[in-house]
Amino acid sequence: MSPISASKSPVTVVGLGLMGHALAAAFLASGHPTTVWNRSAAKAGDLVAGGATLAGSIKSAVEASPLVVVCVSDYDAVRALLDPVASSLAGRTLVNLTTASSTQARETAGWAARIGSAYLDGAILALPQAIGTAQATVLYAGPKAAFEEHEATLRALGESGAMYLDEDHGLSALYDMSVLSIMWGVLNGFLQGAALLGTANVKASTFAALATTAINVTTDYVSAYAQQIDEGAYPAADATIAVHAGGMEHLVQESEELGVNAEVPKLFLELATRAAAGGRAGDSYAALIEQFRAPAGHTDDGLSEMQAEAAK
Repeated sequence: MSPISASKSPVTVVGLGLMGHALAAAFLASGHPTTVWNRSAAKAGDLVAGGATLAGSIKSAVEASPLVVVCVSDYDAVRALLDPVASSLAGRTLVNLTTASSTQARETAGWAARIGSAYLDGAILALPQAIGTAQATVLYAGPKAAFEEHEATLRALGESGAMYLDEDHGLSALYDMSVLSIMWGVLNGFLQGAALLGTANVKASTFAALATTAINVTTDYVSAYAQQIDEGAYPAADATIAVHAGGMEHLVQESEELGVNAEVPKLFLELATRAAAGGRAGDSYAALIEQFRAPAGHTDDGLSEMQAEAAK
């Protein structure tokens, strides 16, 4: 770790789980005087050996620095820890890197405003081992002045990955959930394919290279489809929803015949079938955005599925 620098701004990290520990280590590595606190003080052992200061209480931890970074299990835990020391947070900047919903982020911002703390809500798009490297991106939402004041310190978490979004505190959480939906969608698709190939004794490691190629090819669709979504027009330059639905039917059939779980491809097919029934059969795959925008259990015309069935 780099020597602690008197010229660098102090920072406090509350919560030393895998991610919180990585955050504190990154601040230390960048030379920031770093105070840490965790319910279990033993988790701070190597950080203290590296130059961190272990606070004796959550109150002394908060009061040690102008910038307080919290990363714990959920927002209930955040409030349980910080409510009792709310007066100590007044005049300080609180950066919350705990995962939660946009509603919770905005509610917490309101609480922070009432106690006189500048509040930035953040989302970490990286694994703990990537923190402090060029591979880590951390999103921030809230007062721009607060971000700019502490930007140099926050960049210790990712060499070029401190990304300011907007004054709306909920945006970091919304981006986080949106990115996670992509991750799980891709991983579930890979697992479906690995399960299918596994019935022919093809190892997942053998499939991985081709799967990666398919993922990379799919990224080419994103920009084109994003423009269509923004414009609200879906010309089928590649394949129509009807063509996609035909392929999905084959995927469902193949899965069922081979004894592989078909729930995921059935969901794909259900969404495509609904879109086609709503007049989108000849449009591009991007038109499925209308299915994702609609609340579950509702058709394009706003009727619930049960109501639509009863009306037939």
